[in-house]
Amino acid sequence: MAIDNETVKKVAFLARLKIEDEKIEATKEEFNKILAWIEELNEINTDNVEPLISVNDISLRLREDEVSDGHQPQAVLENAPAAEYGYFAVPKVVE
Repeated sequence: MAIDNETVKKVAFLARLKIEDEKIEATKEEFNKILAWIEELNEINTDNVEPLISVNDISLRLREDEVSDGHQPQAVLENAPAAEYGYFAVPKVVE
């Protein structure tokens, strides 16, 4: 499959890329190199290869989900522009 200049312009438009007219030919050649590489990959026999979930064969340790308030309410409220009664104070939005 070969890419022509019109296809390059269409792909650039769809990808919202601005390609200058003098760079269309070079971009076309790059697209054709990419497609040739993909065709080369398609020739590889992968019938007996299982798909991988990860390249690492390890499992991460899971922890129990525990809901907490962070155990530092004063430190959190120090970041607030205003606080009252242990809560963030915000301006009234609805009258």
